[in-house]
Amino acid sequence: MIDFRYHLVSIVAVFLALAIGIVLGSTELQGSTLDGLRAVNNSLTNKLNAVSAERDGFEQAAGASDSFLQTAEPKLVGNMLAGDRIVLVTEPGAPSGIVDGIEKAAGAGYAGATVTGTVALQPKFNDLSGATRSSLSAINEELAAADGALLTPPVDQQTVYQQEAAQLIASAILDKTDGQPGLTLSAAQNVLGAYAKSGYLTTSGVPWDRATVVVIVAPQTAPSDGPGDAANQVLLAVAGQFAMASAATLVAGPVTSSASSASAISVLRGSGVSGQVSSVDNADTLAGQISSIWALANQLQGAKPNSYGVSGASAVSPVPSSVPSGTPTPSGTPTSKATGKVKKTVNTK
Repeated sequence: MIDFRYHLVSIVAVFLALAIGIVLGSTELQGSTLDGLRAVNNSLTNKLNAVSAERDGFEQAAGASDSFLQTAEPKLVGNMLAGDRIVLVTEPGAPSGIVDGIEKAAGAGYAGATVTGTVALQPKFNDLSGATRSSLSAINEELAAADGALLTPPVDQQTVYQQEAAQLIASAILDKTDGQPGLTLSAAQNVLGAYAKSGYLTTSGVPWDRATVVVIVAPQTAPSDGPGDAANQVLLAVAGQFAMASAATLVAGPVTSSASSASAISVLRGSGVSGQVSSVDNADTLAGQISSIWALANQLQGAKPNSYGVSGASAVSPVPSSVPSGTPTPSGTPTSKATGKVKKTVNTK
């Protein structure tokens, strides 16, 4: 018969065994385990410190490179676009840093061009739904009839109305050559105003004071729907129309999304439009902004469009066709070809 004394002895024995295990574990066994853990921890700490030091070195080197490029940029692009006129077109989600950087690199004191203004396409422009297609179709027909424009056949039925709109917008902001007869000032303003009134775009500056060069700024991030996303398909239609209406066209995008197969730059480079426009996939860096100016200058001098940057590009940067003068126009000093005044135009109706 099992009595209370048995239970008491059993319980004491269990706790004694636990106590002995704890003592042994904290002395003989735990000592070797802790030594091993300490060794692993020290090794990982040393590796972390080495990687951190390497990272700091890369950051310092990158900072030094940026400082050098910032100092050298006026000479590297000096007067390469002197007298040329540039209009900027931004896609929804385009990084402001790229817009500001290219505008600075292109302008007075640097490449010497005049930036006429900016046309900012709105998310509604990339909508392929029935309501948008009907709205765009009506605006396109009305403007084409008013300006006597013959709309080109669609490249893609899915984006036919965006293509037509891009053709009409291009006629309001671009010329193949400076001073080319085209829409009157009021007609060009009417085109942009019609699309702005319906929420398809906004403008700043005087983009209707037509330019011969256009830079399209792609979105910051790649679309979640993949390469076939509507925004990518609309970009192809827009870039193709602008390329036909301008002397040089470039699509600039950020390095942050350049490696994605769904990014605007990647989709552009895999399309037939790639032979009509240059592309720079690191335009959010000083190096990419300098490459953008060089690429435009090469196109204006007759070179074929090409792709530049860090991911899937043909080259890291263009090789300038000519050596910059090294004497950029001082800020605020107009050139003989780019005064910022509105050109005289002839109504083609």
